[in-house]
Amino acid sequence: MKRSRHALLLLTAALLVLAAADLLAGGVRLTPAQVWEGLLGQGAAADIVRGIRIPRLLTALVAGAALALSGAQLQAVFRNDLADPHILGVSGGAGLGAAIATVALGASLPGIASAAFLGALGASGLIALAAGRFRGGTTLLIFGVMLGFIFSALSSVIAYSAREESLKLFYSWSAGSFQGAGAKDALLMGESLLAGLGLALHNAKGLDLLLFGEEYAKWVGAPVRRIRLQAILGCCLMTGTVTAFCGPLGFVGIIAPHIARWLSGTAVHRQILPASLLTGSVLTLAADLLSQIAPHPLPAGSTLALLGIPVILVLLLRKR
Repeated sequence: MKRSRHALLLLTAALLVLAAADLLAGGVRLTPAQVWEGLLGQGAAADIVRGIRIPRLLTALVAGAALALSGAQLQAVFRNDLADPHILGVSGGAGLGAAIATVALGASLPGIASAAFLGALGASGLIALAAGRFRGGTTLLIFGVMLGFIFSALSSVIAYSAREESLKLFYSWSAGSFQGAGAKDALLMGESLLAGLGLALHNAKGLDLLLFGEEYAKWVGAPVRRIRLQAILGCCLMTGTVTAFCGPLGFVGIIAPHIARWLSGTAVHRQILPASLLTGSVLTLAADLLSQIAPHPLPAGSTLALLGIPVILVLLLRKR
């Protein structure tokens, strides 16, 4: 318990430092004094700080928290250390919606986000139906992976026939970014995060039982199918909303729960869920900061890959 508290304090401190650094980073150089004045709505930098950097910061914070929270639950539900929110096909559904919007409708980025959200919603509905029908978690996992492959294939077919301008817009969304969302979008993502967090904390004891296997959980009287369905619904809600506004962001959902468990020294979800949430936000803020300080702005998906791939390789080597 003491180590878990120390982990939360450490992650909170890292989050505050990265948030301050992220507000300073951007295409226009600002001093700490200018950023402070901008936060207060004063000075020439107020529009930059309040109109661009704060929404970008909030988007990165919420996106990382939501994806990490989803990953922590899915790793328990499927008892798979490499499970993450994209494994269920929700991101693939969002990608299909975005592809249809850019090619068929010629939509701008706000229109792409709306179409991606509808695509994620449709994919979530299919997964929820499957979760109610399939008894085993492995079957559901395979269904989600196959669904993702189907959506990706359809997106590729649609993108292949797109005009150059539409294709560029679609790939811009697909690369991942924290800059396209405004304050209202960040608020909507925050609401989905709060709903998902409430479901996750309510489900925490059930997730602990699933770590011992579905048979054991059933033997002690846990409602396995309800626990699994609640976890998946919460994950679909959070992942779908984040993917719609930020594009598909990989690696956060996989690595954040592992870092949280290592720092906390426990697998109890009442402690792991808050630690995962903070770890996810730290990772996305670090990725955004890396993107902003690069000679040319990089896509958030690329910087997250640079941070995430070494961690995954370490995990794989430890399992040998």
